[in-house]
Amino acid sequence: MTDAAELRDRTQELLAAHPPATTDRLDFLKARFDAGLAWVHYPEGLGGLGAPRSLQAVVDAELESAGAPDNDPRRIGIGLGMAAPTILGFGTQEQKRRFLRPLWVGEEVWCQLFSEPGAGSDLAALGTRAVREGDSWVVNGQKVWTSSAHLARWAILIARTDPDVPKHRGITYFICDMTDPGVEVRPLRQITGEAEFNEVFLTDVRIPDSHRLGEIGDGWRVAQTTLMNERVSIGGMRIPREGGMIGPVSKTWRERPELRTHDLHQRLLTLWVEAEVARLTGERLRQQLVAGQPGPEGSGLKLAFARLNQEISGLEVEMLGEEGLLYDDWTMRRPELVDFTGREAGYRYLRSKGNSIEGGTSEVLLNIVAERVLGLPAEPRTDKDVAWKDLAR
Repeated sequence: MTDAAELRDRTQELLAAHPPATTDRLDFLKARFDAGLAWVHYPEGLGGLGAPRSLQAVVDAELESAGAPDNDPRRIGIGLGMAAPTILGFGTQEQKRRFLRPLWVGEEVWCQLFSEPGAGSDLAALGTRAVREGDSWVVNGQKVWTSSAHLARWAILIARTDPDVPKHRGITYFICDMTDPGVEVRPLRQITGEAEFNEVFLTDVRIPDSHRLGEIGDGWRVAQTTLMNERVSIGGMRIPREGGMIGPVSKTWRERPELRTHDLHQRLLTLWVEAEVARLTGERLRQQLVAGQPGPEGSGLKLAFARLNQEISGLEVEMLGEEGLLYDDWTMRRPELVDFTGREAGYRYLRSKGNSIEGGTSEVLLNIVAERVLGLPAEPRTDKDVAWKDLAR
């Protein structure tokens, strides 16, 4: 059993063999992965040591104190938080060896091809088709709201492989090569002026069957692993006290006494407490993950994340008055990541509007919490046993 002392020794051995000050960043990250110190709870040979997940903090603290580089997790968040646990859970050994190392070190960026313009919040109604041709699948369709598609080398993709069965049972999960000539990525300019999202058109894209994750027709079950991890990674990310959206507005309150009113004070106190409760709940959820897979509780965290971001950013703009309406740059850009706290109040206010849509709409997540956490009766679903091809569209 690997313990904290052994992990400290292994980390020091890594630092001695590859001093951060003189070692190329990518070379150091590869050496860290090969030493099993990337994510210690993963199996040996796949960046881990089969150790308890809670011990990752021991490694991270040693490396941080030594000034070692990280893998820029915000830039590769979809790969780390969504693709990796799905590949680990459902991939073949060959797939795990091929994809996990370049994913973790950041050599290959990933995106998620799930949402579709014709399916809306009902993801299981997706219409992108994958047809088997020998040892490959030919995929045609359209995906939307795809973060990082303009940067991605690979994508996690779900497509309909059997239209003659109910919608949840005819879906298969694939790994899609974003460099295939049939993949077209178009920017979607948002209310912020940026285009961090994209729409993706798939025209006769060929995916080898060796890039299928899970069994044919079992893609919905595989996708649940992705979605549960996505909601935890969005709503339950580790942040310090007064981190996230509550940080800038608290700083403004302290530094700008002329903006204060009694009403704003009461609202800020309420939101500060709620943000701290959400932060601590996220910490508790991460501790629960040590013993197993993420559950539907992550949906509750994602709900709180969206609501709090929108209310906090609204309070900040209101507190700043006319100044809060200023916007520094409307240039059309395709950024590598979303910076909620490094921009001005106007950006935060506009960008937070998308929080209740991305990663599952708040309406869908409320249903998940009601049914899977609180155990309330499910809403009637008349299409549950109807073949996908017979659904009204």
